[in-house]
Amino acid sequence: MMIPKKRNLSRRSVLKGAGVAMGLPWLEAMTPAAFGASSAAAPVRMAVLYMANGVNTSVWTPEGKGRDFKLSPTLAPLQDLKDQLVVVSNLWNAAANTGDGHYVKESSLLTCTTISKTLGVDINMHGVSMDQVAAQRIGDQTPLPSLELGIEPESTGVDANVGYTRVYGSHIAWSSPTTPLAREINPRSVYERLFRASGPQGNTVKQDTQLLDRVLEHSKKLRSEVGSADQARIDEYLSIVRSLEQRMDRASDPKRNTWKPRASMAGVAKPTDAPRDHTEHVRLMLDLIAVAFQTDTTRISTFMFGNAVSGVNFRFLEGVSSSHHEVSHHSKDPEKLQQYALINRWHIEQYGYLLRKLRDMKEGDGNVLDNSMILFGSALSDGNSHNPHKLPLVLGGKGGGRIATGQHLVYTEDSPAANLYVSMLDACGTPVERFADSTGPLPGLLA
Repeated sequence: MMIPKKRNLSRRSVLKGAGVAMGLPWLEAMTPAAFGASSAAAPVRMAVLYMANGVNTSVWTPEGKGRDFKLSPTLAPLQDLKDQLVVVSNLWNAAANTGDGHYVKESSLLTCTTISKTLGVDINMHGVSMDQVAAQRIGDQTPLPSLELGIEPESTGVDANVGYTRVYGSHIAWSSPTTPLAREINPRSVYERLFRASGPQGNTVKQDTQLLDRVLEHSKKLRSEVGSADQARIDEYLSIVRSLEQRMDRASDPKRNTWKPRASMAGVAKPTDAPRDHTEHVRLMLDLIAVAFQTDTTRISTFMFGNAVSGVNFRFLEGVSSSHHEVSHHSKDPEKLQQYALINRWHIEQYGYLLRKLRDMKEGDGNVLDNSMILFGSALSDGNSHNPHKLPLVLGGKGGGRIATGQHLVYTEDSPAANLYVSMLDACGTPVERFADSTGPLPGLLA
């Protein structure tokens, strides 16, 4: 593709103001040369926590099925939450059973589609991610339609081993087949975004309108200076800006602005923008998801523990001497398999941390976890073989009473993971007849 003018664009351009914080879409030209709950009826929230590189399958699957099951060694840290869990076994994404390496599997975790193989010129997921299906239908009910968070910066360039752009491995949330949503990795920036969104003050709406006008002007000018593929992405971006304009009009009109926060952020301490270590960084981000859900600033979130092929080093764990990706290629070596299991268990411990955080947030006669669905999963089972069969998936929370928790549900091998998403979208109040290759809701999951 020809680009009329060479632009050295910033990878991220952020508009900040009351209820507004947005990043430009990924463009080819960016590639480098304790609170009181509201008495109102509780909404259902949905989050997806993604872990790269698969699991040690020998210690993942629970013993038994139905309600008579025992958590596996990897899942054991969730024992006190067992009645809030559904472990689902034997699901997969058939569309990802192609291509080499991680990217085909991991980027499509929530789209259940086959991505286009590209070095970066024409990225295409050929579908919208499940979280964004929900966000596009209920996102106008909250200040932020959805919240995308991560730990590692976006990867750039091409993975020469497999011939895919690394952009694919940095995103699981896609608002269109060609538009990955930018993730925030700085805890303080997320806090400031939530604080502004949950309680705009003074004349900030007017200031935001002025800022949006500047963004529109800048984007329209930029459109004339990039190639056709980027022009299409900017058009999609401008549609989001126009949606924000409508939202801000509503916010500035007392007769139209019916949203109220369900809890105050006044007592929430501002987090650091330089976490001491990986665990603190992860937990700060999970804290912010919990706050966003409790205040009802958003009802949809995704969180990436790491990018595909994540090289986060886990030497801080006793018994681990290497990075996540390296030990996932264990070649059946007992020592690497043991380290692999320890890294998987650490991730489950962080998942449990968020579930408990939500459980401890009182809401009406229950708690925020009762009114949430928090999916933990990886797009691979065994990382050594890049196996997309028998995906490791756990769903926590009762989804407002719609999820029949306290079960290990075992399905026919190679049942569509999309069936899980159909069920979750139904529980979220955004039902669909079909999603990707779904054949219907998962039997036994919905109460």
